[in-house]
Amino acid sequence: MSKKISNFIPYGKQTIDDDDISYFIETLKSDFLTTGIKVSEFEQKIYEILNAKYCVSVSNGTAALHLSALALLNEGDKVLTTPNSFIATSNSILYAKAIPIFIDICEDGSIDLTLCEEVLKKDKSIKAIFAVSFSGKILDQEKLRYLKDTYNIKILEDNAHTLGVKLTHSDISTFSFHPVKHIATGEGGAIVTNDKLLYEKIKMLRNHGQDDKHQMLELGFNYRLSDISCTLGLSQIKKLDNFTQKRQNIAKKYDEVFLNTIIKPLYPYTTNSFYHLYVVTVDFSQLDISRDELFSQMRAKNIGLQVHYKPINKQPYYKSLNYGNESTPIMDAYYKQCFSLPCFPLLTSDEQEYVITTLKDILL
Repeated sequence: MSKKISNFIPYGKQTIDDDDISYFIETLKSDFLTTGIKVSEFEQKIYEILNAKYCVSVSNGTAALHLSALALLNEGDKVLTTPNSFIATSNSILYAKAIPIFIDICEDGSIDLTLCEEVLKKDKSIKAIFAVSFSGKILDQEKLRYLKDTYNIKILEDNAHTLGVKLTHSDISTFSFHPVKHIATGEGGAIVTNDKLLYEKIKMLRNHGQDDKHQMLELGFNYRLSDISCTLGLSQIKKLDNFTQKRQNIAKKYDEVFLNTIIKPLYPYTTNSFYHLYVVTVDFSQLDISRDELFSQMRAKNIGLQVHYKPINKQPYYKSLNYGNESTPIMDAYYKQCFSLPCFPLLTSDEQEYVITTLKDILL
């Protein structure tokens, strides 16, 4: 019998402690609140832990995708991408006036790179792949390298779910520091690359299109991240390994208790995942309860579940652009069955046990 829990348990939340608050106060008392030394320090920490040469911090993860798309793509470029992501991933392709082409996913929720190759073989005009390491499971890096080299395409990895994965063969990796992600800066994002020309262009676009001499060379944006945000990020990043370990421990416990039940983890437990999300699937067609009813009953017990994600190509705006009829059978089946359980470093063992017991009581 699990302990009764009175507080609401969301699927994700930030972890802020006294050290974070102390760092924050220190910056508030300093001479710089924006575009100061903490920005440079934070960017250095990011590119060091990711084994990259360059990092540009930005105001949020969407800004990271936007600037990266502008740096990598030209108008009219065709880009393979996943329907299983937050809308910002494919939106960034549209921002660059390029053309998203949605490819079905694998059973682990990430884009099917084998299907990508089949499309690349048939269509030599495709210029890039925008891939997502969904839920935190690292994409096949050797396959990405092979596709990049063999078909002479650009690779962007949207690693909003995967902070800590090393930059290897991709042209650009982007990250998000939204509160539910691995570290929080309030809002915030970053772009990492080993390409100096890409770095210089993105850095310029982040700051109104100005170079270091304050000459405006292109139409840019104000996507800078503040010293205040970077200070919080510097404090948080010291705890990244600990945060990741806690997420992995939570995932491992879920895997163990759902073994041989109708509640199926999206993939077997692996240390190759940073577990931004812990996703399960349930075949609701075999049950007397719908997913909406499950969500409602769990919320009544103070537990928040979430769907990650509605297929992007079937969003109303994308349907207005004539998307939505792509052959994506695995994505379509996955969407009908998926939901994410609470998984974040502050989740206590009692809270996790309460989530497990409540879910089992409703479904099993």
